[in-house]
Amino acid sequence: MPSPTPRRPDDLVQLLTRAERLAARRLQGVLEAEGCSLDAWRVLASLSDGEGHHMTGLAEAAFLPPPTLTKLVDQLVDQNLVHRRVDPFDRRRILAHLTPRGQEYWQRVDRAVRAGRPSLGEGEDDLLRSLLNRLAATLEDAAHV
Repeated sequence: MPSPTPRRPDDLVQLLTRAERLAARRLQGVLEAEGCSLDAWRVLASLSDGEGHHMTGLAEAAFLPPPTLTKLVDQLVDQNLVHRRVDPFDRRRILAHLTPRGQEYWQRVDRAVRAGRPSLGEGEDDLLRSLLNRLAATLEDAAHV
């Protein structure tokens, strides 16, 4: 009988990486059926709150470098899913918003994503979400020390 593999200090990173890649692969399959990329989905998700968002914040939320985000937002503008407005509080900055068509598109894509998302079980999804939020906050705090 083979002996169990000894636990390594990077087991958590390995598990997180594996889970993220499997989740992204599944999500990409659902998004492709809706004609949406993973990056576009992240941008649309940020904009779906109805608030205008600056390009810097969108780049961070979508995990994209600013030039890549600008190209993506340009494509979303061309598709009439997103529009830009001057920030009324800082006229030097631009806010991105969903258009009415973009809002409808987001709702359709979001329904498909939710329908295709596997559940861990009663209460487990919320527990995982809470733990991952705590882990992210802890890692961010440690990075600022």
